[in-house]
Amino acid sequence: MAKITAQKTLAIDFGTSNSAAGIMVNGKPHLIAVEPGKNTMPTSLFFDFETRNTLFGNPANAALIQGTEGRFMRALKSVLGTSLMHEKRRMMGQSLSFVDIISTFLKEIKTRAETACFQEFNTALSGRPVFFHSNDAVKDKQAIADLTECYLKAGFKDVDFMYEPEAAALANNSLGDENSLQLIIDIGGGTSDFCLFKSKGQGIDILASNGIRLGGTNFDKSISVDYVMPLLGKGSMIKNEIGQGMLSAPNAIFQDLATWEKIPFMYSSDTRNSVTNMRRLAVDKHLFARLEEVLEHELAHEMAFAVESGKIRLNKGISGDTKVDLSFVEPDLAAHFSNIDMEHSLFGHTERIKSCALETLAMAGVSTTDIDTVIFVGGSSLMSVVENAMADIFTSAKQYHSEAFTAIVDGLAIATSRLD
Repeated sequence: MAKITAQKTLAIDFGTSNSAAGIMVNGKPHLIAVEPGKNTMPTSLFFDFETRNTLFGNPANAALIQGTEGRFMRALKSVLGTSLMHEKRRMMGQSLSFVDIISTFLKEIKTRAETACFQEFNTALSGRPVFFHSNDAVKDKQAIADLTECYLKAGFKDVDFMYEPEAAALANNSLGDENSLQLIIDIGGGTSDFCLFKSKGQGIDILASNGIRLGGTNFDKSISVDYVMPLLGKGSMIKNEIGQGMLSAPNAIFQDLATWEKIPFMYSSDTRNSVTNMRRLAVDKHLFARLEEVLEHELAHEMAFAVESGKIRLNKGISGDTKVDLSFVEPDLAAHFSNIDMEHSLFGHTERIKSCALETLAMAGVSTTDIDTVIFVGGSSLMSVVENAMADIFTSAKQYHSEAFTAIVDGLAIATSRLD
């Protein structure tokens, strides 16, 4: 294959759940195969303790499911801006921080793109949410500093950033008539972002951009806490160590065990000892025996994948309820929830998404009836609860589902022409 282009800038959509890369070719966005035959890859790493290799994307996910001995990492983007970013941990004989881990992932994308295009990319144009941390300006500022450091450590000499919903708007500007009001609704793995814009020829006129730190991983967490964690002891009673009386099992451990980015830190000896003590004092000891099994054999990521799969199956409408198979913890163990159950678990999240959408319109002085087209992007925008929530607000707008996983990188690729 000959060199595709002399372009110097690589567009990268570094997502909480999935990532992609692209460039412009003959005036059109071209997505690079970051995995064989695929133009997206899961934002996952697996440190294989036996071979001492680091796996990325689907092979990383497969190694986890197959029970390979090692350490799995996902939802890396959620750690940006937090104190966890610069804490060092031992991994395959090395002392690594999340800066090292994320830069390793970005370097792999860079290498694969350079191999596919037969050229070096010194500059990256990266997508970013409108807010990494919507309620903490200090953390939000630190997140962009952290991500910049990761790109430079990955081998890029420079990196620019573009709001992800604005990139999606650029990729979808041809959907509406000139000056028609369109709203991007980008629900990803970790954030929900909005961009209100008008089409202007080949470009766009952005009226407002907004976002909150809430996405598909929050959906998974709520479902897991409500329907899986009770099978491991959440909400059950524990006797007091001294004297009479009982109290409910501490909630924090179940919250963290259902949080993608916190799972790798749940397997410490302190956590395991604490759970052993809970089992000793528990009224329903078998529940905490299951929790011990999850921690001993490091099964929490498998549980999270099982919840995610159950959510997706239910959302596809194959049936009115779904089973989360947990037989890898205990034979015949499963969690069940229905469409109504899922709507109940996600109600608070969808209300926050609706509020942020309305706030975006208010920023531009626009009413809901002024919106001509609502454009859904991001994997979690495919959730029916999101679509229904937006239909409640934008009753007269046309709804359009863009390329859920690649609209952002398409727009970023288009935007790179401004930089080269």
